[in-house]
Amino acid sequence: MHFVTANGGSIPALGFGTFRMPGADVLRMVPHALKLGFRHVDTAQIYGNEAEVGEGIVKSGVARSDVFLTTKVWVENYRRDAFAASVNESLKKLKTDHVDLLLLHWPNTVVPLAEQIGALNEVKAAGKVRHIGVSNFSTALMAEAIALSDAPLVTNQVEYHPYLNQKPVIDAAREAGMSVTGYYGMADGAVFDDAVLNEIAVRNGKAVAQIVLRWLVQQENVIALSKTVGEARAAENLAIFDFVLSSDDMKAVHALARTDGRIVSPNGLAPVWDKAA
Repeated sequence: MHFVTANGGSIPALGFGTFRMPGADVLRMVPHALKLGFRHVDTAQIYGNEAEVGEGIVKSGVARSDVFLTTKVWVENYRRDAFAASVNESLKKLKTDHVDLLLLHWPNTVVPLAEQIGALNEVKAAGKVRHIGVSNFSTALMAEAIALSDAPLVTNQVEYHPYLNQKPVIDAAREAGMSVTGYYGMADGAVFDDAVLNEIAVRNGKAVAQIVLRWLVQQENVIALSKTVGEARAAENLAIFDFVLSSDDMKAVHALARTDGRIVSPNGLAPVWDKAA
């Protein structure tokens, strides 16, 4: 497993995501993924599966200290008092006394960002989280959050796949010493029918999912989240560190980006997104 270093955090470059994964699948897949060699698990309060993630880690037999565990505070819990209580509840469900990374899940203009960042810093100072960061933040919001935070932010978790140019966010994160964690790498399945990606996959003797995940982690300071409910696919997703994409292949994947490539932009949560460079 490769690691990404960002503002003092050492984060496994490939994570196992649990978005929209029912509890029964989480209980089956998290232990399996950890036994395969995954060491980074990502969940969130709103996913409704923190308890199963916690149980899955225990069932895996892998030491908690060897697992990089991320969760995210939901927007309804951003007020200072609710924030701390929600983190305590998350820790209880996750069967741990701390998480390795805690993120603000989406921007929320109802609660001042200073209050949100202050609450993040408080739970870190209390030893309940090792590192803090944000998710779905624009470059402007990232800059504001960085300025407001006493502790360094280690990542901005955002949608990132071949059809969405995230260069502005990646460049801004890199400038600040942060990483970018990409979710929705398979673009809701669109990548599997892509002629360019299939050609690159055949030429490299790999699956399309492996090409996309490799493209992500081969970029400086980029972490990829993979998600599957299939045991064989999980093993396949992990097997991306034994090959390297050529510069031409990397450019060909980047060239798939388009102006309408964004998939995840919920009303009431999404910020004003950065325009692609």
